[in-house]
Amino acid sequence: MQPDTRACVAYVALSIISRKRASAVYDYSQSLHISVGGDVSDTNVNVYDYSRSAHFTGTGSNGKYNLYDYGHSHHVTLEITGKEFRGYDYGSNCHFSGTVNSNSTSVFDHGSSNHFNYSL
Repeated sequence: MQPDTRACVAYVALSIISRKRASAVYDYSQSLHISVGGDVSDTNVNVYDYSRSAHFTGTGSNGKYNLYDYGHSHHVTLEITGKEFRGYDYGSNCHFSGTVNSNSTSVFDHGSSNHFNYSL
């Protein structure tokens, strides 16, 4: 999974689960803040990744979201259950999963078999 796609997924999952808004997500693996902003709700995702000038958008229902990463031109699915999430990145053809704790999350990228940590 591309690092910037993973950061957008982390931002969306954190925003939906924690019900908090932020203008960036901190990626601990890259030691940097990634500027991401926009609207995230239970039914709609419309965010913009300023670091790569790309939209990351989609719709959701009952915790299941169909998203599109315009920066890499591929779909991403996201399913949220309580404080946990999982999904599939069609760009890298791999699954991911994670858990949100307050303002932070750890995303397990099944493609690289690594955990990546983020916070709002």
